[in-house]
Amino acid sequence: MANSPKENSLSRIKVAVGVVFNAQGQILVAKRRPWQHQGECWEFPGGKIEPGETVENALKRELFEEVGIQVLHHEPWLEVAHDYHDKAVLLQVHKVISFQGEPRGCEGQLVQWISPDKLTSLTLPQANEAIVKALRGK
Repeated sequence: MANSPKENSLSRIKVAVGVVFNAQGQILVAKRRPWQHQGECWEFPGGKIEPGETVENALKRELFEEVGIQVLHHEPWLEVAHDYHDKAVLLQVHKVISFQGEPRGCEGQLVQWISPDKLTSLTLPQANEAIVKALRGK
């Protein structure tokens, strides 16, 4: 994404994101709560990378805190820079290949498994659209 005036005025929030696959090839999504930024949208689980924290540690921490799983094997996959009207984010996306635990909404959010071809039926944050396109090979 090209530099924009926003990029200069807003510092990018670094976010670790997990695209979590189950044995059936489905992907885990969680629904953002109404009061959150992009509320009521479905998203790939993850969260902010704290100062001094590695992407790997943030990914493991956030997926445990949000959906109660322990990441066993993951691999870096994509970086997505996106500017919203009020913030700029850099998503550092990892494919989660194996994990321990049964995913659940630890913070009161809904979670579900969905086939990759059904992702376009969900309302997702704009920044997640690049992830969906990559999953669909476009």
